[in-house]
Amino acid sequence: MQTSEAMKTIQIHQYGGPEVLQRIDAPIPRAAPGTVLVRVHHAGINFMDIHTRQGKYEKSRTYPVRLPCTLGMEGAGEVMALGDGVTTHRVGDRVAWCIVWGSYAEYAVVPAWQAVKVPDALPLDLAAASVFQGYTAHYLANDVGQLGAGKTCLVHAASGGIGQVLIQLAKRSGARVIATTSSAEKAAVARERGADLAVLYDGGRFVEAVLEATGGLGVDVVYDSIGKTSLRDSFRAARTRGLIINYGNVSGSVKDLDPLELGESGSLFLTRPRLADHLRSADEIQRRADDIFSALINGSLRIGIAGRYTLDNVEEAHAAYEERRMVGKPVLDIVI
Repeated sequence: MQTSEAMKTIQIHQYGGPEVLQRIDAPIPRAAPGTVLVRVHHAGINFMDIHTRQGKYEKSRTYPVRLPCTLGMEGAGEVMALGDGVTTHRVGDRVAWCIVWGSYAEYAVVPAWQAVKVPDALPLDLAAASVFQGYTAHYLANDVGQLGAGKTCLVHAASGGIGQVLIQLAKRSGARVIATTSSAEKAAVARERGADLAVLYDGGRFVEAVLEATGGLGVDVVYDSIGKTSLRDSFRAARTRGLIINYGNVSGSVKDLDPLELGESGSLFLTRPRLADHLRSADEIQRRADDIFSALINGSLRIGIAGRYTLDNVEEAHAAYEERRMVGKPVLDIVI
């Protein structure tokens, strides 16, 4: 461990744009009972970081992060110290975690039950880039959507980090995948990841392409992370008694939905799941991690790192991500 008692962090003390990010020296924390102190090698960047900075979780009960806080809710590194009662880890273990804020720092304290062990064959930067997106796609494909042979799904925002992983897991299950994106370039990314068909949103006219591809029936499952501008079109693209999974609201929340619309659209099922409710135990988290990590190691799953930044230019990283100038999943490289 470094000799200095201070570490670099990126904190916010108010909500807003990238300009509210502050580089602050803070004391190196100690491992509390039931936790591990980790030297952070890499931290991921994703929309949860952007939404935290913007204040979208200000009143959330599922993700109770409050001001002031150190940003970064996923990362990977090396265990440096164990809190009282920790028997599942050892000093020197390579671990990764998500939904634990504080990764934009040189050291982070992580509950031991949320820190998964990273195989030696997997680089830590790839581990940091894969936990949030990987876990999310894993529960969406396997637990909520229950994809498999004979099923067809529609994946919105298919060139994004979660979308790319979701396509690959869906194809692994035997499902047919129709993808939507905002540009021909991004559609090519979706096809490269395995989508059977990739079309543009085109103001909601993607629905016609979906219906044509499914013989007029619609898809079994829709994965909608966009929200306001797409959800009702997602209803039109689903089959009778189909499942709509709204797991994000990048374009804003739908605040005027009458449940009657679900009936009128074909007795649809609508759910709004959250990752935290699918990571309820150490065994569940490690099971998802083992599946994702092994697939990355054997090459059956690919996750690209679209950008690398340091604590000195994290504002640039946030701006690039928020403006959607990156395709895929970036990683914030923390330089010690």
